[in-house]
Parts: sequence; C-alpha cells; structure tokens
Amino acid sequence: MLENEKVIEILLVEDSVTDAELTLEALKEGRLQNNVHHVSDGEKAMAYLRREGDYRDASRPDLILLDLNMPRMDGRDVLKEMRNDENLKVIPVVVLTTSNYDKDILQSYGLAANNYIVKPVDLTQFFHVIQQVSHFWVKIVALPPPRND
Repeated sequence: MLENEKVIEILLVEDSVTDAELTLEALKEGRLQNNVHHVSDGEKAMAYLRREGDYRDASRPDLILLDLNMPRMDGRDVLKEMRNDENLKVIPVVVLTTSNYDKDILQSYGLAANNYIVKPVDLTQFFHVIQQVSHFWVKIVALPPPRND
C-alpha cells in the first residue's frame, strides 16, 4: 500500500448475486485498498449498520453502495432510516441501480443520497463506472471521520 493511500470500508447492498459479484470484481481490479462487505437486502444492511445479530462485530462503513430495488426492505427505506439516525446519517451513500426513473432519482437525492448512478448494461462500462466511483471516494473525497459518541 502506498504511503498516502487510505483503506476504506465499503458496504455493498445488492440483492442480485451477479451484480454483486461484478461490483466486487470491478473494485478488486481497481487496485485501491478497500475492504468490501456485501449484504443482500435492506434489512441486513440496517442490521449491519446497527451492528445487530450476525453483524455485531461489523466495521462501520466509510461508504455505502446501495441498490434501490430489493426484496424485504428497499434502498429508499434504507436511506430514510439512515438519514433519521444521528450515527448513520453522515455515511456517504452512492445509489447504484438499474432505475433511470426521474421519480427514483429525485426521491434518492431528496433522501440525501450523495450520488445516483444508473448501472451501465455494457460490462466494460460497468467496470469503468465502479472503478471511477471507488477512485473518487478513496482518492479525492474527504470522508467523514468516525463518531466518538
């Protein structure tokens, strides 16, 4: 690892096994130092973020990659709960979804999503987008420090 390179914790919230595997592979190929944890729905995401049940030893993510359309609890509900929780509302969230509906985009930004990205269908473009997201959040952005409460 380079001297000035930081390691960030990423929580990937994605119900599609294929999309999750592709995202993990793209992040790995990006050669940035990330620890990526994957959960398959919004309920598990909230349990992870609150360190409940199987996730009591989970690390606090520096960044969340969030799908919108998932079973049990969708990404919109995850955003709502996060933004109403003092300990979670500062964690940056990148919505990464197949939906290009104006309603979903407006609602996500209204719930304080930091970015909204429509997943490219082309595999090469998908890898490029994921790597750019990772580069932006690891190399360019100042992430909020962990809370000390």
